[in-house]
Amino acid sequence: MNQSSAAPATPTVPTAPIRSPRIVLQFVAMGLVWGSSFLFMKVALTGVGFGQVAWARLVFGALTLGIIVLAGRHRLPREPIVWLHFLVLGAVGCAAPFLLFAWAEQYVSSSLASIYNAVTPIMTAIMATAVFRVERLNSSQVTGIALGILGTVVIIGPWGYAALSGDLVGQFACLGSAVCYGIALSYTRKFLSSRSIAGVPFAFMQVGMGALVLLVLTPFVALGPIILSPQVVLSLLALGALGTGVVYVWNINVLRSWGPTSASTVTYITPVVGVILGVLVLGETFTWNEPVGAVLVFLGILLTQKRIRLWAGRPRLPA
Repeated sequence: MNQSSAAPATPTVPTAPIRSPRIVLQFVAMGLVWGSSFLFMKVALTGVGFGQVAWARLVFGALTLGIIVLAGRHRLPREPIVWLHFLVLGAVGCAAPFLLFAWAEQYVSSSLASIYNAVTPIMTAIMATAVFRVERLNSSQVTGIALGILGTVVIIGPWGYAALSGDLVGQFACLGSAVCYGIALSYTRKFLSSRSIAGVPFAFMQVGMGALVLLVLTPFVALGPIILSPQVVLSLLALGALGTGVVYVWNINVLRSWGPTSASTVTYITPVVGVILGVLVLGETFTWNEPVGAVLVFLGILLTQKRIRLWAGRPRLPA
């Protein structure tokens, strides 16, 4: 989900999911591309700085979505307050987490970063309840949040650090990205969900505003030595034009056909893809606590999203 925060505010959802081959293919492609983004970041960092990775990702993504908006003659919102909301959303939901993840992957493996991305639903539940107060949780969901937090602690493995190190700070940066996504999703729920904004313009506005933020910050984040190779260029294009551009449109199509609950299951695919690619392509390894913590996080997600319940209501006795 990482990237799932760009979902449209008011999609048209059918009463029953439409399992057409085209939508299924787009859903699978979403998981593959977003799961691969952590590999792409790792490869891109071999030739450019972390700020340049985030800058290219957002600028290429905004250009791609802009072309789609122009080609489809989509209308953008006109109210100044809506543009201000999207500026906040672009900064918190795109610019900040993209910078944090790219910075973090200088110190942690791509597979570990993909696992932290899966913490997003837990952080969203916390922000939506405690900060923005747009949701109320039942006892099973509260247990899910607690389980997710416990899983995150297990992933970090604080017992293995005698002092603050790059690896530990990198993990906290990944966690910070998940917090940003949680804030962005809750902010959308509170300030934009009641507005009728079509999906493609919504995605363009969020990514475009995120790109605008980094364009303004170009002297601070995007200047520096660059060593371009085919692998670096292809990784940046894949991150931007594909992962932050075209895939956002696929996400909208899946969301409209299946609804938000089914579409959000892509959260379970991306870390699996990220871990597999990290191990097979980059030869990364991980310790026992990372997969164990990930399992706890996934159980917490299932509880917070009401996919499973610990305590069912008492059955009523016949009169």
